[in-house]
Amino acid sequence: MTYALIAAGVLYVLVRRFRGEPLNARDLLAPPAFLLFFGIRAVEEFQLIYLLPFFAGFAFGAFRGMTIRLFERDGHLWQRYTPWTLLVWVTSLGVSLGLGLLIGGHAPTQLSIGVGMLGELCTIGAKALNTGIPFAPEKKQLSNDVRERFYGRHGSS
Repeated sequence: MTYALIAAGVLYVLVRRFRGEPLNARDLLAPPAFLLFFGIRAVEEFQLIYLLPFFAGFAFGAFRGMTIRLFERDGHLWQRYTPWTLLVWVTSLGVSLGLGLLIGGHAPTQLSIGVGMLGELCTIGAKALNTGIPFAPEKKQLSNDVRERFYGRHGSS
């Protein structure tokens, strides 16, 4: 079940980013933070050999970040994955599986993905800051009118 949730989450992020989406700080920070938090909690016993796939994952994530296209739309940053981004994703997955077989075990999947996304975060964050274009604003909350229609005048979540 955990693997299905992780796969669904990664697929959701991939589809959104291939279509292009506003780049805001929360969306940039949240996925790696979430995956790293739960990945670290899932580690039963840390083994030094885990560092090899982590370094590789971080490096592939940083490289993947270099393939992402940043552009301005509506006065703020947007990001879009490219075919090169997909190629790096697939290559990093293959290397990760190969290293897992080589070392005879693996770290929790969410931790491995989180380390890769952390590498991507570092590259994209640096690229974004160097553009001088502001990050996209946070998504707006439901308006009071929509909230009232959904929950009723006196209802709450």
